[in-house]
Amino acid sequence: MPSGLVALLDDVSIIARSAAASVDDIAVAASKAGSKTAGVVIDDAAVTPSYVTGLSPARELPIIWKITKGSLFNKLLILLPGALLLSEFLPGVIIYILMLGGAFLCYEGAEKVMEKLGGEKHGKTLEDKIDDPVEFEAKRVAGAIRTDLILSAEIMAITLNEVAAETLIVRAGVLALVGVAVTVAVYGAVALIVKIDDVGLHLTKQDSSAARSIGEFLLRFVPKLLTTLSVVGTIAMLWVGGGIIIHGTHEIGFDLFYDIAHGAEYAVKGVTGAFSGIAGWLTYAAISALIGLVLGVAIAFVLHNVLKIGHEEHAEAAH
Repeated sequence: MPSGLVALLDDVSIIARSAAASVDDIAVAASKAGSKTAGVVIDDAAVTPSYVTGLSPARELPIIWKITKGSLFNKLLILLPGALLLSEFLPGVIIYILMLGGAFLCYEGAEKVMEKLGGEKHGKTLEDKIDDPVEFEAKRVAGAIRTDLILSAEIMAITLNEVAAETLIVRAGVLALVGVAVTVAVYGAVALIVKIDDVGLHLTKQDSSAARSIGEFLLRFVPKLLTTLSVVGTIAMLWVGGGIIIHGTHEIGFDLFYDIAHGAEYAVKGVTGAFSGIAGWLTYAAISALIGLVLGVAIAFVLHNVLKIGHEEHAEAAH
């Protein structure tokens, strides 16, 4: 009996050491994968404030919290199990799913650009009279969660690619860890951004002249910041969407977009000396956004003018 107990304890210690090693592997792999997703994380943070811009200040944090919960649902209950299943049984399908998501981002970004340039508005915007604020808020949250799903899919795909050689348990742990960490970082930053004006208002009521000056500066600064983020968010959707299309078409053997984007990137790098890194990256990003815009406009044209999707909603809004 004692020998049996010792053997059992020895087995438990081996399992514990194995689990500890797996946790360590997950932490290391998550750190590596997380650094690779930094660009998409910035895009996500830039896109999200546009969904609460112009709405009641009292609803900003509740809306962000709804989007945060939706983002966690996207990552942990849809994308994580889906990514693991696909990586196990149908790894070749992942690139096509990503390209569909990239096309959706291109469409969303292009439609915003067209509306800014005087094109038809499909669905109500903040410039329209909102008859039902609750319904409008629900649609905005749903739109943010849809966009988050695409950006989250890109984050999870990048992460999965970094840990493709790991065991199933490590892959699952890394995807979960990166998903939660990215969500907390992005929406925590978004919450701070959209509440800066409240901080400014509070400071304007203080006795200190320095505090009041800072508060007044923040109140003037916040509208410009949110407008800038809205523009950056649109560019980000085109950039990320176009980048997904460039990478995806290259993966399936169509190299035209890839050669154009990277050819221009390397050409710029060759003539910019000390600034070659940032100049090359900006060139690649700009071409990705341009490809995304052209594709998005084409998709919008087909949806609205060929398939007539969105025209009924526009007609109702006009009345």
